[in-house]
Amino acid sequence: MGLQDEDRMNEEDEVDEGGGIHPGDGQQQEEECVISDEDYDTDLELDRFHNERRAYDPTGQSSYKEACKMLNVIPVSYFLRNMNQSEVNMMHYGLGSQGTKALAISLVTNTSILKLNLRDNWMEGVGGAAIADMLKENCYITEIDLSENRMGEYGARALSSMLLENSTLFSLNLSGNHLDERAARHLSPALIGNQKLQHLDLSHNRFGDIAGEILGAAITENTAMKSLNLAWNCIRGKGAIEFAKGLEGNIFLRILDLSYNGLGKEGAVALEEALKHNNTLEDLNISNNRIPLEGAIHLALGLKVNTTLRILKMSRNPMQSAGCFAILKSVQANPETAAEFLEFSDICVDQEFEDLFESTKETLPNLQVKHGGKINAALKKS
Repeated sequence: MGLQDEDRMNEEDEVDEGGGIHPGDGQQQEEECVISDEDYDTDLELDRFHNERRAYDPTGQSSYKEACKMLNVIPVSYFLRNMNQSEVNMMHYGLGSQGTKALAISLVTNTSILKLNLRDNWMEGVGGAAIADMLKENCYITEIDLSENRMGEYGARALSSMLLENSTLFSLNLSGNHLDERAARHLSPALIGNQKLQHLDLSHNRFGDIAGEILGAAITENTAMKSLNLAWNCIRGKGAIEFAKGLEGNIFLRILDLSYNGLGKEGAVALEEALKHNNTLEDLNISNNRIPLEGAIHLALGLKVNTTLRILKMSRNPMQSAGCFAILKSVQANPETAAEFLEFSDICVDQEFEDLFESTKETLPNLQVKHGGKINAALKKS
């Protein structure tokens, strides 16, 4: 039988391009998945399936079709057509946990895909564990997006275990996965032990004060991470202080996004010390963090001696024009500043700030500042 005949025979069993929930996955729930005894057999299923494979299958196409049949899910035609590509985008395909398992089985032997996007596929903890088991074997995938999959603690535990073994993955997106301090406890040893992961996105999760402390301690000892995104979490109070202490001891991180948390004055005071001692951070986003004028003044003291920070974003903080003035004044007073861009969006500034910026441009002509407009102009409009 020729390949064309085989494709025609399989055409009815495949899903057309596009999203949608596949039959057999069942109704998905908002809360974390309930793990049954069968769910712990993911790695055993993978091993058992591949032990039965005989023919060399570099793309995993044959194993994918067989896995779909075994797991009673419909193959995704887009995936079958693109398994030999270096980049595969499968956002919003509604794979569910079983569909994700089938995908993972085929990816164990795939040698083509380097970048994989599985955002928003309802894989939950079980599907996340299947992907984790696959990444323990696959040594070709370097970037993977698992965001918006509601994996919770179960998925985080499996992926953390994977990170202690995987040596090729350098970018991992776990945004929007219902991760809290329990997940942070699993991630901590992985962040300490993994020497390859350079980019990690943990935004839009449920990390609070305890998670801030746990992750802060891990960041101190991490020796590989270049960018970390913790935006849209609930890190505040003691958690913010401890995380800032972790940043103070880190010597590898270049980009850090802490926007939309709750650092407040206490977090800003801790960041002052971090900025004084950290000599690697280049891009810091602390927008919308309830940082008042007094907090901005403390940050300014750190910026007065910092020599590496190029980009600072502090928009939507209640620090008023006086806070913006303090930040800009510290940059002007630092002869070794690396500052290139200051963002104060949605914060109106006064004439005193504008005058300071004009004088600052004489010594720092390339410095860019973005703000919410002049106070007088804003009053005229109202």
